[in-house]
Amino acid sequence: MSVEEIRSLFPITKEAVYLNSASQTPLNTLVYDRLQKHLKTELNPVGKKAFDRDNIRGLLSKLLGGAPEEYALVTSTGVGLGIVAQGVDLKKGDNIVIPEYEHWNNIFPWLQLKEKGVEIRFAKINDDNSIDPVSIEKLVDAKTRIVALAAVRFNSGFRPDLAAIGKIAHMNDALFVVDAAQAAGMIPIDVEKFQIDVMAGCGFKWLLGMHGTGFLYVSKRVIHKITPVLPGMYAADTYFDKLSYHDDSRKFETGTIAYSLFNAWSAGLQLLLEIGINTIYEKALENTDLLIEGLRDKGFEIVTPTKKRDERTAIVHFSTGSLDTTKILFEKLKIENVLVTLQAKNIRVSPNFFNTKTEIRKFLSLVSY
Repeated sequence: MSVEEIRSLFPITKEAVYLNSASQTPLNTLVYDRLQKHLKTELNPVGKKAFDRDNIRGLLSKLLGGAPEEYALVTSTGVGLGIVAQGVDLKKGDNIVIPEYEHWNNIFPWLQLKEKGVEIRFAKINDDNSIDPVSIEKLVDAKTRIVALAAVRFNSGFRPDLAAIGKIAHMNDALFVVDAAQAAGMIPIDVEKFQIDVMAGCGFKWLLGMHGTGFLYVSKRVIHKITPVLPGMYAADTYFDKLSYHDDSRKFETGTIAYSLFNAWSAGLQLLLEIGINTIYEKALENTDLLIEGLRDKGFEIVTPTKKRDERTAIVHFSTGSLDTTKILFEKLKIENVLVTLQAKNIRVSPNFFNTKTEIRKFLSLVSY
């Protein structure tokens, strides 16, 4: 697809310079049209077909690796991680290792386990906001049951070495759990290559869906280590007098989900497959090359780690040096219909594959102290 064809699918490109996909990717017309088509069947359900859960599972496995049956459909990243946190048999004295300053969806489910006597160990991040696998390795021992982290950090855009960290977890027989909210659909991920045991993500960011859509991947290698905590009608065979769970990730599914949203989401997943995640990631690096160079030329502090290109993503954080000046700049950009995120004392810029270098240059022309 040409740039023009891609941009035509995102009406926001006619209204604003949208550099905020880390918060939410704007709805595209393919997903919108499929949603409208589905809603018409709700108005007139004569001949309506049942929602095909396997379709979404198949698309996710093509994008992220693994087998379709290793994916459960859930409503958010937090729900997926919460199911796992409650489903693992953890005891007093066990520990969980997490990098410090993770997103709350990857902190709160684990912190709650302190009530059971589980120790939460926070690995220190480096001064440049990167994560050294050694800092995690130092905290992992024979009592470590889970190593959990984000595939892309929401507050820096850093991309940790998943393969190295997964190896550390498995050397100590711990589960390797990944929060893919800021990664899936933007960077190449292969759950099998990275030996990821569990991965949860959402549809409304880089996977081109809407709020209320998400997934939970559980590898068949570890399916027996996690017990369902919210079994609904889709988690087991339909007996009336016994609970016979499915022997795959379907056992983590609950009841009815928003079929209209999941059905529409399939169009977004198909678009990602058509464009290709490697192509999308290369575009992300091209955009951020331009961003980082321009921001540095203007004297801004780049909060995102930039030493290694393969640790970068489509997310760049920068600071003016004070919260007051950062707020002023954020409001200036908003007035000009250049949409970014104000996060703590930083501005987060997150272009997507539909953004152009012209838009990046417009953003840079507006940023100044």
